[in-house]
Amino acid sequence: MNVLVTGGGGFLGLYIVEQLVEAGESVRVFCRGEYPRLKELNVETVQGDLRDASAVQRACDGIDTVYHTAAVSGIWGSWDYFYSINTQGTLNILEACQSQGVSRLVYTSSPSVVYDGSEHKNANENLPYSDHYLCHYPHTKMLAEKAVLAANGTDGFATVALRPHLIWGPRDNHLIPRLIQRAQSGRLRQVGDGTNLVSMSYVENTAAAHLQVASRLFYDSPVGGQAYFINEPEPVLLWEWINQLLTTAGLSPVRKRISVKSAKRVGSVLEFIYRVLPLSGEPPMTQFLASQLSSSHYYDISRARHDFGYQPSVNFEEAMRRMQPELKRLATGS
Repeated sequence: MNVLVTGGGGFLGLYIVEQLVEAGESVRVFCRGEYPRLKELNVETVQGDLRDASAVQRACDGIDTVYHTAAVSGIWGSWDYFYSINTQGTLNILEACQSQGVSRLVYTSSPSVVYDGSEHKNANENLPYSDHYLCHYPHTKMLAEKAVLAANGTDGFATVALRPHLIWGPRDNHLIPRLIQRAQSGRLRQVGDGTNLVSMSYVENTAAAHLQVASRLFYDSPVGGQAYFINEPEPVLLWEWINQLLTTAGLSPVRKRISVKSAKRVGSVLEFIYRVLPLSGEPPMTQFLASQLSSSHYYDISRARHDFGYQPSVNFEEAMRRMQPELKRLATGS
């Protein structure tokens, strides 16, 4: 197979590329920068931007399967920025796939597309899309996911969306580094009573899920046009897990707390200040972040197991062991 991975130099994308190379696939990567690891893997690299439709067309030329992982994430920023990359960029991918004769598209979505601020306990894919969003990332990802799934079955084109929840592991350049940085600066606060359960997605398992669903994705297959939650079978206590990470890194556990009500109030005020002034960067607290840090949100993976045999191969204990060197490196800055 000739395979394209968008965002193949990023956190999840690179693991997908590595697993595809190991499986003997012919891999092309569409990304904005240069990455030494991609050169080591001897894969073809096409530099470009998702917002450039002509560049996306060139990247999809001669491709059979596209893994679309590239996106902009975050809790703050302009609507135009998030929409142009997450939604319009995905529409460019869809147009290129259909005009270039690509047969399969695996789209990396997010559980946040159905997150409405309420608790999700062992929720499944029957959850509807939210009718309101607290930040632009989930809203623009929802629009993209809907377009991807709607394109399934058009002229033999097959599509599927995976919704991995809180991807973590070695080489993480977002979630874990931010936790370590905030803990070291004394700005990390436990939001709520610390009893909230959340689903986690270890990155190697998440990458493997993309390859597994692609192997079952073809015209008129049961997985075509479907969205699947992807995470470990059992949720973890979020703040217990965070403290385990900090302890492994040689740092003190989180001792300061803030109530959910106070965190949401602070988030609302900070959002107003950052929006009006405006300030650079992102607010240290937002209403979305307060909700995510204090509520339970974990998901049932039964449908992924049944439809394409998803089974995480790296358990939580082994994942934590593999993460130890990374945690110590981040904490010491070495």
